[in-house]
Amino acid sequence: MEDKTILLVENNPDDEALTLRALKKNNVRNKVVVVRDGAEALDYLFCTGAYADRDPRDRPQVVLLDLKLPKVDGMEVLRRIRADSGTRTLPVVILTSSKEEQDVINSYTIGVNSYVRKPVDFIQFVEAIRQLGLYWLVLNETSPR
Repeated sequence: MEDKTILLVENNPDDEALTLRALKKNNVRNKVVVVRDGAEALDYLFCTGAYADRDPRDRPQVVLLDLKLPKVDGMEVLRRIRADSGTRTLPVVILTSSKEEQDVINSYTIGVNSYVRKPVDFIQFVEAIRQLGLYWLVLNETSPR
C-alpha cells in the first residue's frame, strides 16, 4: 500500500492538517502530495509548470479533491481530468464541506468516482478517511492506464 501516491488538493491549512493526521492515525503510509489550488493540481497532474520534470507515468492512485479552491475551482479540475485521455480513468474523490445538492449533481455528471462531505467531528472524519483509504488504496483495482 505504501507505493501508491495520494494527491490531496486542499487550500485550507486546517483541513489539510486534519486529513494528513487522519491518514497517519489510520496507518496510511502512502506518499501524500499536497497541492493548494486548482492550478497547481493541474500542473501536477499534467506535468507542467513547477511539475514539468515529473514523470507522467507516476500517476496518483487517487485524487482527493476539494471543490472550493483558488485560481481554478474543483469542478474545473475535475472537468480537465475527465477531458484528457491520460487522466480520464484516474480515480477522483470529492472531499468537501459543501452541502450544496447541485455540487453533488455536477460532480457526478462530470464523472467523479465518489463524493464525500467532510464530517465536522474529528472521530467521524478519521473514520471517513480510514474507509476512503481502505477502499481506494487497498480494495479498488485501478485502470492500468
